[in-house]
Amino acid sequence: MLDEILKADSLASARQVITDLGVNPVQGATGVTELFEPNPNRTAALDNLKRRCEMYASMGINRLYATTGTNKKITEDDYKAAVENMHDAGDVAKQFDMSLRIEFLRTSPFISTLPTILKMTRSAAHPNVAPMLDCYHYWSGLNKLEDLDMIRPGEISHVHFQDVPDMPRELLDSSTRIIPGDGVSPLTRILGKLSEKGYAGPLSVELFLPKFQQGDPYDVAREIRAKSEAVMRQAGVM
Repeated sequence: MLDEILKADSLASARQVITDLGVNPVQGATGVTELFEPNPNRTAALDNLKRRCEMYASMGINRLYATTGTNKKITEDDYKAAVENMHDAGDVAKQFDMSLRIEFLRTSPFISTLPTILKMTRSAAHPNVAPMLDCYHYWSGLNKLEDLDMIRPGEISHVHFQDVPDMPRELLDSSTRIIPGDGVSPLTRILGKLSEKGYAGPLSVELFLPKFQQGDPYDVAREIRAKSEAVMRQAGVM
């Protein structure tokens, strides 16, 4: 969306819109792929990451994230190389004093689970790189509730917060994400464990259904807030 705006306007104007609306951006999406898995396009990917860091830094945003999505056929050796690749990406983020969060995707053949992302980011051991957790990818993927016990205090850097409907997990996709509290995910247990592990940061509700994206922003936000806060109160985190 920001890229579309910049085709006809400036970053300063985009930042002014955010300021005028009283919005406090907590994180930006890089939109950069092929950052972590070994591939011939990594140099270009790092250049794209640098451009995105420059963009967000000029808007006063110091946190951004990239995902683990890829179409590459992954081998065991790729995981060893990916540790260094994550460190390289962290070095780019460090140049702009930014925190790079990595989101595992349930559909990724590379990193699709919480245990794997924790192992990889720990091995990378870069102060500007951290794992994040998306409740949809976590609960609809190959994870167990017990995996949350693996999280170290303060390790999770950001959380995407959404629910899934009562349907076969095999049929779930991005379009089936629903407002927290409207589905069957054990969100109170997830939030309780995250709180126990020291997470007290933002919960970003990320939904893709047209009825949400094309709905009246105020009405959609009001519904999200009411339902999300009910779940948070039940979990004892607000």
